[in-house]
Amino acid sequence: GARQQSSLCNESLMLEKLPACGKSFEEMMKKVDSQKWCNLTEFIMYYDNFTQCTEREANNASCFWPNPLAEGFITGIHKQFFSNCTSEKVHWEDPPDEILVTLILIPVMLTCAMITLVVWCSKRSDIL
Repeated sequence: GARQQSSLCNESLMLEKLPACGKSFEEMMKKVDSQKWCNLTEFIMYYDNFTQCTEREANNASCFWPNPLAEGFITGIHKQFFSNCTSEKVHWEDPPDEILVTLILIPVMLTCAMITLVVWCSKRSDIL
């Protein structure tokens, strides 16, 4: 008869096998200049192999993927290789007062001019 696979996740087996994925990824990342570790295009194939490996090992242990334990392992790899890849936050500043006043006054003046033009034209209905 058909052999029924246990549906229980073997977490200890998964945690035993995941480090091999990390080691393989580490070996592949040695081929990439560490200055380029923040540029995903430089190692996307290696990362894809790492992801597939972690998914395969989780599935072999009858665990769904991703799961909290696998995510914790993956997060550890991220900390090891990508901790310096934080994006710089843009610090927004108001423009100088002269520019700010100009940017505010231009639409206000145009609005006043258009209102004046509409009122003037409506009083001079003989032109229309």
